[in-house]
Amino acid sequence: MKEDVLDVLMYLFENYMDDDAALDEDPETLRVQLREAGFLHSEISKAFTWLEDLALAQRDAAPQSVQAGRSIRVFNTSEEKKLDIESRGFLIFLEQMGVLDNASRELVIDRIMALESADIDLEQVKWVVLMVLFNQPGLEEAFSWMENMVMEESQQSLH
Repeated sequence: MKEDVLDVLMYLFENYMDDDAALDEDPETLRVQLREAGFLHSEISKAFTWLEDLALAQRDAAPQSVQAGRSIRVFNTSEEKKLDIESRGFLIFLEQMGVLDNASRELVIDRIMALESADIDLEQVKWVVLMVLFNQPGLEEAFSWMENMVMEESQQSLH
């Protein structure tokens, strides 16, 4: 059985991202489909909570008050434990490339920290970035760029 919240989130994203009707279905229908796919009830519940918290954080995000490129993000000890140097460097790279702004970067870090895994690898960081960008107004181009990167890499790993 699949037991990780991120696995549930990735499954939802891969299978329902392009199907708005499926995502608008009764959450219980989605839960049944996820259980049939082999996910544990507890992990499904945690994934739905994670998504709800993301939606709340996106809604409540404060407007940008810090100019891009004028601040430095310092990771705290718990963030450094969860995110290896490669993952932290990747987040900084995305910010420098304009894929993430300060607010979306903080949402990504918040959602990574909300995952129960002790440490998160680079591939998982990329998926979280993709999920955060998915519903961010004004970041459609950044989402598209990130989606191409993630999907290309996942197809290459299948070959």
